[in-house]
Amino acid sequence: MSTPFPFTAVVGQDDLRLALLLNAVSPAVGGVLVRGEKGTAKSTAVRALSALLPGVDVVAGCRFSCDPAAPDPACPDGPHEPGAYESRPARMVELPVGASEDRLVGALDIERALAEGVKAFEPGLLADAHRGILYVDEVNLLHDHLVDLLLDAAAMGASYVEREGVSVRHAARFLLVGTMNPEEGELRPQLLDRFGLTVEVAASREPDQRVEVVRRRLAYDDDPAGFATRWAGEEAAVRQRIVAARELLPSVRLGDGALRQIAATCAAFEVDGMRADIVMARTATALAAWAGRTEVLAEDVRQAALLALPHRRRRNPFDAPGLDEDKLDQTLEEFSGEDDEDPDPDGPGGGGGGPAPEDGGPQDGGPQGGDTGARPEAGEDGEPQASGAGAGEQAPARASEPFRTRVLSVPGIGEGAAGRRSRARTEHGRTTGARRPRGTLTKLHLAATVQAAAPHQRARGRSGPGLVLRRDDLRQANREGREGNLVLFVVDASGSMAARQRMSAVKGAVLSLLLDAYQRRDKVGLVTFRGAAADVALPPTSSVDAAASRLESLPTGGRTPLAAGLLRAHDVLRVERLRDPARRALLVVVTDGRATGGPEPVALAGRAARLFAADGVASVVVDCESGPVRLGLAGQLAGDLGGTAVTLDELRADSIAGLVKDVQGRSRRAA
Repeated sequence: MSTPFPFTAVVGQDDLRLALLLNAVSPAVGGVLVRGEKGTAKSTAVRALSALLPGVDVVAGCRFSCDPAAPDPACPDGPHEPGAYESRPARMVELPVGASEDRLVGALDIERALAEGVKAFEPGLLADAHRGILYVDEVNLLHDHLVDLLLDAAAMGASYVEREGVSVRHAARFLLVGTMNPEEGELRPQLLDRFGLTVEVAASREPDQRVEVVRRRLAYDDDPAGFATRWAGEEAAVRQRIVAARELLPSVRLGDGALRQIAATCAAFEVDGMRADIVMARTATALAAWAGRTEVLAEDVRQAALLALPHRRRRNPFDAPGLDEDKLDQTLEEFSGEDDEDPDPDGPGGGGGGPAPEDGGPQDGGPQGGDTGARPEAGEDGEPQASGAGAGEQAPARASEPFRTRVLSVPGIGEGAAGRRSRARTEHGRTTGARRPRGTLTKLHLAATVQAAAPHQRARGRSGPGLVLRRDDLRQANREGREGNLVLFVVDASGSMAARQRMSAVKGAVLSLLLDAYQRRDKVGLVTFRGAAADVALPPTSSVDAAASRLESLPTGGRTPLAAGLLRAHDVLRVERLRDPARRALLVVVTDGRATGGPEPVALAGRAARLFAADGVASVVVDCESGPVRLGLAGQLAGDLGGTAVTLDELRADSIAGLVKDVQGRSRRAA
C-alpha cells in the first residue's frame, strides 16, 4: 500500500485545509467542493485527510459498516446480534468518473433472483463509503445518471437498488468531497447545493512558497515512508486536535445573536432555500470547537459565510462565484446585536450607501466603459460599416439581456454522452424493446426473458414453481433517453457586424443559446472570423462559462473571411469526431452572409458550406443582416449548409420551435 502525502505537509492552501478539517470535526457540515486550476494539490490534500480521521467501530463481519451501538435494522447482512464489533480506520472511497451504476450502488445477481428468489447482493461504493468519505475527482465530469444516484443517497442517507421487483436497501451516510477544474465545465445546481462548503484554490505566485512546494514534493517522491515519518508528529497533533474538537462540539453554544447574523447574511446574499442557513450554523459551530471555544463569535459566522455561501449565491451559470466581503461585513455589523435599535441610514441589506458604486463596478460600470467609443486601428477593409465608422477594430460590445430559448436538437437517434438535448440510445430512459445482451447484463427486460424461456420449460424438466433459466434466455432492455451534443458557434466579428446595437443583440442571442447548452449538458466551441483569418476562440469544452467569457470580450472590425471561418469550423469538427465519435454536432453560424477578401468570396464560402452538408452536420444560420436593402446571403448560405436560416429578430422561443421542426423536416427529407 502506498504511503499518502502527509496532510500537514501541504504548503499553503489554508482555506482548503480548514474546510476539510471542519468536516472532520463535524461531518454534518456536508462535505467540500474544491474548485481550482490543475496542479494545486486538490487531490493530494483530500486523500491525505483520511489518515487524520478517528477510527470507527463496526459490527464484525458486516459489509455495510453498521454501527454496533445503533445497527441498521434493514441492513442486508442483518439482523445483527449485540456483541461482537471491531474497530478500523475511516475509509476514503474514490468514485471514478467513468464508473458504472452497478459499481456505485451495488449489483443483484439477476439469474439467482429469478430462478431461486434469492437476494444475492454485491455491495457497491456507496456501501463502502458509509460512515467515511466518498471522494469524486473531476466531479463536474460525472455522468448524469451517477449524479442522480448520489443526490438520492445524500438526501435520504440510504441507497436503494431495485431490479424487476427485487429490492435491497442499506444505509449510506458519507462525507462527500469533490474536486474540479472549472474550465472543464460546471456542476448541476442540485449537486452543487449538496456540498456544504466550497473552496477556490490557485497556485501561489510567491517564489518562496513555490520553492517549498517543490522541495517537499521531491523529498516525498524520493522516500515516501521517510518523509511521512518526519511529519508524524504534526500529523498526530492535528489528529488529537480533531478528537478534542469533536468532544467539545456538543458543548458549543450557538446564541440567538449569531443565528440572526446567519439568517441576515443568507437573506442579504439572496441564497435559495434554507440549506445555506443550516450549513452556516453547523460550520460556525465547528469553527468554534476547532478553536477550543464553547461560544460562537462573529468571526466564526464570517468565516462560515465565506465557505458556505459562494456556490449558493450564483443566480445563473455565468455569474462568477464569490462574495462581496464589504457587503458581508456591513451585514454582520448591522445585525451584531449591539445596535439593533440604531437604524442604519444607508438602509438594510448592505447594498446602499457609499460603497455601492464601487461594489457595482464590475457588473455595471466595467462593460459599459467600453461603450463610449471605438479604438481606431489601421484597417485593411474598405467595406462600409453599419455605424458609418471606418474599418478599424471596435471595442467589445456588451451582450444584451439573454432570453429563454426552445431546444435546438439534432435529428435522428444518437449514442453520445448522457445529456438533455437530442434523442439517443442510452442505458437509462424509457424502454423501447429488447435484445440479447452483449457482455454483462445491466438492464433486464423481464417480459422478453420470460417469453424466451417459456417454450423450453418442459424440455428442461421443470418441476417446481420457478422458471428454469439459461443464459441464452436473458434479454437486455433497449432504452431511449437524451444525449448531449457539441454545439459549435461560428460568429462573424467583421466590420459589417460592428454596429454596436446589432453586435449587442448578436451576443445576447448567442449567450442565450450558451445558457441553454449549459442546462442541457452540451459541449460548446467558438470559432470567430474577422480581418484576414478565422480563430478558434474556444476549443470544444464543457465549460460554458469559458465560452461566455470569450464571447463577452470579442472585438469586431475588418474584413469578412466567411469561407475561412467555415473551413476552420470544419477542421474543429473533424478533430472532435476522432476524439469523441459518438457525440453529434450542431453548427450555429451567426453572420449576415456577406463575404470579402480574395476572388469570388461568396462562391468560396458556398463550397465550404457544402462540406458540412456532405457530412450530414445539422446546422442553423442566424441571419444578422439589417437595413432596408437585404441581399439574402445568409439564406443562401443556409441552403448550402443543408440547414435553415432565421433572422436575428426571430431568434426567440416561438421562432426557434418552428426552426427545430424545419431542421428536422429537412433532415428527414434528405434521408
